[in-house]
Amino acid sequence: MTPLRQRMIDDLRVRNYAPRTEKTYVEQVARFARYFGVSPERLGAEEVRQYQLHLVEKGASWSLFNQAVCALRFLYKVTLGCPWAVEQIPFARKPRVLPCVLSVEEVGAVLCALRNAKHRAVLMTIYATGLRVSEVTRLRQKDVDSKRMVIRLRQGKGGKDRVVMLSPVLLEHLRSYRRRERPSEWLFPGTEPEHPLSVSAVQRVCKHAARAAGVRKRVTPHVLRHSFATHMLESGADLRLIQTLLGHSSVRTTQLYTHVTADRIRATANPLDRLDLVIDSAAR
Repeated sequence: MTPLRQRMIDDLRVRNYAPRTEKTYVEQVARFARYFGVSPERLGAEEVRQYQLHLVEKGASWSLFNQAVCALRFLYKVTLGCPWAVEQIPFARKPRVLPCVLSVEEVGAVLCALRNAKHRAVLMTIYATGLRVSEVTRLRQKDVDSKRMVIRLRQGKGGKDRVVMLSPVLLEHLRSYRRRERPSEWLFPGTEPEHPLSVSAVQRVCKHAARAAGVRKRVTPHVLRHSFATHMLESGADLRLIQTLLGHSSVRTTQLYTHVTADRIRATANPLDRLDLVIDSAAR
């Protein structure tokens, strides 16, 4: 390991960045260095600009592009102390895409397609709480508080603790699952009991369940999270409450769901309907 890489890792750890973020940042800086074939210490703003153009030309996704931006900003601003880092490493503009949302019936079909108790419990937990898949896989047995009817999330995204609702239906399913599977520390252990179920394993389970249920939409754990938020909003839940449950730092992120509530769209009178009688009279 090069001294620069170790120094960047130390800087990330001192600032309490999540291990997953640390790994992503280091990988992105390594790709940048490989592209030019020299250490980033010998590169500057112009090379960063060239690399960003390279990412655009090869069709890198918005998220991948901005991961590189975050990593390079951290490297040059924090680890190398370059004053130009923030001003000359711009983020890409995020495309505004409406999230895919399942109907309640489609969620039910996906859950019913699962025969494995642990797999059904983990997807049910995502839908019933709105937690991110990475947050659900890190839940421990002690995080389920049946007396207060909440689930405590420790060190979620952004290093923040929060609590989410514990549905009585979910609680019963979790109890049934635990009686059958007898997990120890982790609520959803992986193939090795001392480690939690991996994110990729949950993603595969979700994909296979959707296929077995005959749901043609692209179903992922994040789609279940989107569906939770949308169905909560359609049931009349307050936007601020949903923001807290989802762990969004800004309500502007949560407001995206106001654009996808099908019930509200169907319940809104179309202006053409009010012209129906006029059109009929004119036609006669």
